[in-house]
Amino acid sequence: MSTDGVTATALVVQHEPGGGPGRWAAWLEERGVTMRVVRAYEGAPLPGRLEHPGLVVLGGARLPDDDARAPWLPATRALVRQAIDEGTPMFGICLGGQLLAHVAGGEVRGQHGPPEFGSTRLSLRPEAAGDPLFHGLPAHPPAIENHVDAITALPADAHWLVRSERCPYQAFRIGSAAWGVQFHPETTAERIRGWNRDRLDRNGAPPPETLHALALRDEPEATEAWRTVAHRFADIVTARVRRPGPRAR
Repeated sequence: MSTDGVTATALVVQHEPGGGPGRWAAWLEERGVTMRVVRAYEGAPLPGRLEHPGLVVLGGARLPDDDARAPWLPATRALVRQAIDEGTPMFGICLGGQLLAHVAGGEVRGQHGPPEFGSTRLSLRPEAAGDPLFHGLPAHPPAIENHVDAITALPADAHWLVRSERCPYQAFRIGSAAWGVQFHPETTAERIRGWNRDRLDRNGAPPPETLHALALRDEPEATEAWRTVAHRFADIVTARVRRPGPRAR
């Protein structure tokens, strides 16, 4: 429950079996936000309109316009568009962040740039100092990466917040309340044990055991940073319940 007793439910779009909300479910619940997870990859229908005070779009091995392999993506893009237009708090992770960039006018390319796997040091940009979620974080927090596709151009009006050595667009904000990240704040080191060894080999990455050990070393620092971000996002969602906009439900 939030600090003042307000509770809310965020709609969550899940794209694949291994791409669930992870520890973000518990972190949001600590601040009064529960998740309604729609497993779109199983054929569960997405709503035609976003009637929740928050939206979370998770990661997956797709591109934002890969409608042939993921026929639920048009409906997901429509929800993202509505969240942007109505100021509904949104958080997009990996594919979810790429969807936000795509819908808002940015560019995403498959198999672009050096891939990133495992715990990676990020760098906060000066713009992060004034951001509702990223202000006051350590200058170089670690986060788990797992991507070969990348955002190649942010939307013209985006607030660019975080970068890494290999991938510039690690976090950004659209408008006042829509965030996208390339990394996985919801993932723990333990999940890396189950990563596909052949995929890592094909991309020149270390084996799962090595990546797991490195991520485990960084996990306390990563946990502190991304739990803070999750709590701040939840507080923004519950604030929308307390003071709904003209089109909120």
